[in-house]
Amino acid sequence: MKVLVVFALALATTSAALLPQQRPVHPRDLPAVTSIEGRITNGKTASEGEFPYQVGLSFASSSGSWWCGGSIIGNQWVLTAAHCTDSASAVTIYYGATIRTSAKVTHTVASSNFIQHESYNSMVLRNDISLIKTPSVTFTTNIKSVELPAIASSYSTYAGQKAIASGWGKTSDAASTVSNTLQYETFEVVSVAACQNTYGSLIATSKVICIATPNQTSTCNGDSGGPLVLATDKILIGVTSFVSSAGCQSGAPAGFTRVTSYLDWIKSNSGI
Repeated sequence: MKVLVVFALALATTSAALLPQQRPVHPRDLPAVTSIEGRITNGKTASEGEFPYQVGLSFASSSGSWWCGGSIIGNQWVLTAAHCTDSASAVTIYYGATIRTSAKVTHTVASSNFIQHESYNSMVLRNDISLIKTPSVTFTTNIKSVELPAIASSYSTYAGQKAIASGWGKTSDAASTVSNTLQYETFEVVSVAACQNTYGSLIATSKVICIATPNQTSTCNGDSGGPLVLATDKILIGVTSFVSSAGCQSGAPAGFTRVTSYLDWIKSNSGI
């Protein structure tokens, strides 16, 4: 696992508005927490076929392995986070699973099939998006692509709208492993300005979507790269990117890469 992303906050000439009040971190990079907390982090348990666009991603590298989520956007394409593909040598993709490793179909592909955003910056969590080219999969009730936003939606902030995040991430900060069953919850999108109050404008840019995380419900370790879809029509608007280093249950906003900011990048690299 990677070490926590550390931000240099001692630049005397930097405006305070740029600096985070809380330090953001990729969910994949959260440390183990020894305190015991009984609340559920990821919410409700999904039923079979409820999120047919969701995939599980088991990454391997010379230094270890990690779990992420992803979204099917085409028969041969999965969208995930750059911090998931970064430094990985291969990934096994689990399609149509509700129980994490009980997939309808699995494929393993090498890193040569990863298209990681060329300007991904782990220090400021910028351009946290990747594509994975896969062998062609046949769509079924349990395996389907998610709809991408229309170009006309590129300027929508989505603030105040309800959105659903899903994944097999940890169900509490104290949990030692990711969940065995697919979890989901409905959240409210907050404005970029509200997100900047926590993370500063270097992190919470216009290319980020943030959600409110009340009642200690949020994304967590293992949810990285997974989908955020509008609750009304299941259009993909976000890719799980970061939470507060204070923990998934801290109540701080959770951040996602804004899909509308990367529609051209997705199309030029995948044709979708």
